This record gives sequence, C-alpha cells and structure tokens, in this order.
Amino acid sequence: MTNAKTGYGSKFGIEGETPGEYVDQAEIVRIKLPGYTRDEEEATHLQSPDRYKEFIAAMKEAQPVEIEFNWIASESDAMLAAFEAETGKYQITAPNGVRLQFSGYFLTYSPPELTNGKMSATATIRPSGKPTLLAAA
Repeated sequence: MTNAKTGYGSKFGIEGETPGEYVDQAEIVRIKLPGYTRDEEEATHLQSPDRYKEFIAAMKEAQPVEIEFNWIASESDAMLAAFEAETGKYQITAPNGVRLQFSGYFLTYSPPELTNGKMSATATIRPSGKPTLLAAA
C-alpha cells in the first residue's frame, strides 16, 4: 500500500510584521519546491590514481521556488509588495503540516494577461542560504 499523497492543502506564506508569523497567501495553484545543487572543484594532482581526475564537493545552493496563483486584482497585492521588498522570509507548508522556511527575494513577479480566461500570475523566489525543514506545528 502506498503512502503517496497529493499536494492539496499546501500553503505558501510570507512573514508578516510579527517575526515568525507567516501570512498564507490566497489561491495558490502550484508550488515548485526548491531543488538543491552542489558545485564541485577538481582536485586532481600529479599522483592521482590511475590518471583519473578527482573531485571534491563544494558550495551548495537551493534553486528558485516557483509559485502560480489565481490573481485577484487589489491595490494591496501582497505578492507585488514582496517583490518590491529587498528580501523576505517565506514558508511552504505541506498538507501534513511539515514546513519549509527560507529567506530570499523575489526574482520575478508576472501578473496575468487580461483575457476572457482565468487570471493566473506567477512568481519566482530565490532562496538565500539553507532552507530549514520543520515538523508540523
């Protein structure tokens, strides 16, 4: 029997005025969690065994988070305000309550094209430093 689940119930929050309190954003449609990459450095030397190059692990990086949401026209657009801010703190909550918190900044904020269809917007956030996984609250 599988333990697989859907992402239904996931949330994206932006830290509010009170440190440590996150305001969940409305009508999030899709959240692409950060992937992780690591640089490598060549460490080959003149005595490397069997003339094979040697490598060592170097700096790690959390890749950008991507969010898609139903755009609701408002003079107090929280996502646009987050884009305008230099940096911020963000939280992604999984359906089981496990949280991923990270600092970073918005790379992109793309409001919708106004058509007869649903208005969807997207944002991309660059984590800065190591994201932290936390148990369900």
